[in-house]
Amino acid sequence: MAPKSESKFAIDPDLIRALADILTETGLGEIEYAEGDRRIRVARPTTVAGAPAAIAASTNGAPAIVTAATTAAGPPAGAVTAPMVGTVYLAPEPDASPFVRVGDKIKEGQTLLIIEAMKVMNPIRSPRAGELTQVLVANGQPVEYGEPLLVIE
Repeated sequence: MAPKSESKFAIDPDLIRALADILTETGLGEIEYAEGDRRIRVARPTTVAGAPAAIAASTNGAPAIVTAATTAAGPPAGAVTAPMVGTVYLAPEPDASPFVRVGDKIKEGQTLLIIEAMKVMNPIRSPRAGELTQVLVANGQPVEYGEPLLVIE
């Protein structure tokens, strides 16, 4: 068997922009494009809208990460906004207790709720520690990208 020739993995910025546009249009959390053994994955964080979007490209499993800054119009101070379009679920199961309640002390990275988008359950994690002062959405409610969900002060 002949040895495989190693070629440099060229990143196509137009392809990455096109994939990022698809994320924005559809509200998906991530999208991946593969051709042979090369993959490009574009993902948005699942914490707060306006946070940097991670773009990862890999060949043979070796990731290279690039960060792109984004800007967002200002939701209310302390608001955690929807990073995607979907349906909000405040608890892990229909009969379970909610992930968080008003008055709870929240830790950074703690799961606050789930947004279902395209049959994928996306946990939304707290971007910071604080106290949950408001829940602005109802269980099962559809939400839009950037819509305020909770307020943590």
